[in-house]
Amino acid sequence: MERKLKKEIIEWALIISIGGFIYLLGWHTEIIGRLQQFVLYTGVIQPSEVEDERLASYDFYLEDLEGNRLSFDSFKDEVVFVNFWATWCPPCIAEMPYIHSIYDVKKKEVKFVLISLDQDESKAKSFIERKEFDFPVYFLRSSLPKTFDTHAIPTTYVIDRDGYIKVENHGMAKYNSERFRDLLTELSEGK
Repeated sequence: MERKLKKEIIEWALIISIGGFIYLLGWHTEIIGRLQQFVLYTGVIQPSEVEDERLASYDFYLEDLEGNRLSFDSFKDEVVFVNFWATWCPPCIAEMPYIHSIYDVKKKEVKFVLISLDQDESKAKSFIERKEFDFPVYFLRSSLPKTFDTHAIPTTYVIDRDGYIKVENHGMAKYNSERFRDLLTELSEGK
């Protein structure tokens, strides 16, 4: 009995030590993101169209990675994929490769606006460079209209050319699916 208890204490100490080591090195977000990425790979979490469409508000300002300020209004009359994310968010990290792959396929038809909510903007810049993502990343430079409820991240919206929100997804999703690509094609063709 005593031997079994010792063995169990050693096992728990080892697990806690490994967990603490991973946390102290800052790898926990990346590791959790990788595990969630596997869940997305299965395709069980997919974005879906909203039932009650509403008009998006274009009344806010952004700044790109180079420091250029722009109004979200500049995306009017376009199909826009808007994603709110942060480097400290494992589900955000999990879905990023899928967003990047849909961006590579649809960037000529759809405007991509990935808005980092990181307090330390250099972390977002460093993350994007390290992962070699080339989609456009922005930072908020004004308050966000109530239209965009970002109480949870990641949160993604797809806005059609007429300004209606067609997709609203709170939480991670696999965006590079055939169904979602077809939806973006339909929206970009005005169907």
